Amino acid sequence: MSNINYDLGKIKGFIFDVDGVLSPNEIPLHPSGEPMRMINIKDGYAMQLAVKQSYVLAIITGGNTDSVRIRFESLGLQHIYMKSSKKILDLNDFMQKTGLKSEELVYVGDDIPDYEVMQKVGLPACPADAAPEIKSISKYISHLKGGEGVGRDIIEQVMKAQGRWMQGDAFGW
Repeated sequence: MSNINYDLGKIKGFIFDVDGVLSPNEIPLHPSGEPMRMINIKDGYAMQLAVKQSYVLAIITGGNTDSVRIRFESLGLQHIYMKSSKKILDLNDFMQKTGLKSEELVYVGDDIPDYEVMQKVGLPACPADAAPEIKSISKYISHLKGGEGVGRDIIEQVMKAQGRWMQGDAFGW
């Protein structure tokens, strides 16, 4: 049974912000000045499984580090928007390239740069520690903080509602 008040049968695509959603709000800095991110391994498992189950996944982030791109490409994501200064433009590009409609999309964000995008998708969602403005427009607020498995929480609920969790290639990477 899902905690999400939305017709999860409509969902065909997941879009995630990175910082504060798939990684914690705190970012250690490498001595070179490059931000280093911790990414939840269970989010990664759920993301690669969703790709294998033919969902379309994307990242739209203001960050721009090779490690983020490499990680999500290794999970099978083909739509990775880095250094996004106006996320709504990248969402529009993603929708045009994939043919997905707004009601078929989940967007998970945590702060003001995600606000416009979240107003356009069918299922705006956020972590428990998102900004108040983001919580106010979210149809689902995860019980987890950013970096603690928010991606897995949402993907798992959608896939279970569609009878696709633990199916097919679920038992391997």
